[in-house]
Amino acid sequence: QVQLVESGGGLVQPGGSLRLSCAASGFTLDYYAIKWFRQAPGKEREGVSCISRSDGTTYYTDSVKGRFTISRDNAKNTVYLQMNSLKPEDTAVYYCAAARSCWATEHDYWGQGTQVTVSS
Repeated sequence: QVQLVESGGGLVQPGGSLRLSCAASGFTLDYYAIKWFRQAPGKEREGVSCISRSDGTTYYTDSVKGRFTISRDNAKNTVYLQMNSLKPEDTAVYYCAAARSCWATEHDYWGQGTQVTVSS
């Protein structure tokens, strides 16, 4: 049984921080690139960040550069997304996905998502 489970979402005020977790079971995430996506109501899904399976290279969409950090803990089979200086426009459901590379258009596994709400 292969599974990705996101956690760590919640309600936070603008300027605050959250750390999202993407925990894998049934497979070793080190063999996969792990991506974070987000989708707000009425908007298309947006790629947020990715960490490469090979050398750990990280990528970020422009709107989160300098604020978000993706990292990997192989011992815990988990990828994290540290989100700092959060803005209301960061509000969305955040999903993690496993793929062969950060550039893959197909994804082997998806999590169910975790809600992030940034509001006063």
